[in-house]
Amino acid sequence: MKVKTILVSQPEPKVENSPYLQLVEKQKVKIDFRPFIHVEGVNAKEVRQQKIDLTKFTAIVLTSRNSVDHFFRIAEDMRFKVPDTMKYFCQSEAVAYYLQKYVVYRKRKIYVGKRTFQDLAPMVKKYKDEKFLLPSSDVLKREVPETLDGLGVDWKRAILYKTVISDLSDLRNVYYDILVFFSPSGIESLFKNFPDFKQNDTRIAVFGNTTVKAANEAGLRIDIQAPTPETPSMTMALEKYISEANKR
Repeated sequence: MKVKTILVSQPEPKVENSPYLQLVEKQKVKIDFRPFIHVEGVNAKEVRQQKIDLTKFTAIVLTSRNSVDHFFRIAEDMRFKVPDTMKYFCQSEAVAYYLQKYVVYRKRKIYVGKRTFQDLAPMVKKYKDEKFLLPSSDVLKREVPETLDGLGVDWKRAILYKTVISDLSDLRNVYYDILVFFSPSGIESLFKNFPDFKQNDTRIAVFGNTTVKAANEAGLRIDIQAPTPETPSMTMALEKYISEANKR
């Protein structure tokens, strides 16, 4: 069956030359974006209940833009002035770049990994005497605490925001040829919103091993998968599939 419409379960990219825009122009398909999950911050009272005292930490481990936003939000709510001596360990360049929203970059001690949390580990290990705070969501990849424990550093996790399922009830009678998922939470949201969902001719595209596992466990048929050696990005996987499907 030909592909004409795609729903991506994420916010629309804000970059001008998004690969999705190129896909729309090249393949003449319609792509809608709709977050199936969203993030809500926890309040200062809930943070105190976790026995988090921001004055006790000398370094912050930041794994995402959300972790940056919610650390500084909570610091402000708790009237904590983040000292200039604070060290920031950012998982990727994108996270480090985003940090400039809150701090003067050249005046701070900022250490940047390449992409994965494992890439950041050697830098954290160099500063074993620091007391690390890990601002996170209620959903955290196992490799993060396991890596920090393995390094033997003094660290504590602070749950500053939660992943919440979005209300998708307005999509009940809307049909798409392809649904695109990037996390197990997105799959969970689909079935929470539509418990009677039947896949039928809908193609399911998934990114990452944990999403593949969640889709299989939910009984979904996976038609498009990324990353693979041939298609390292979701847009590449979609383009390959659409080219073949629409040629038939």
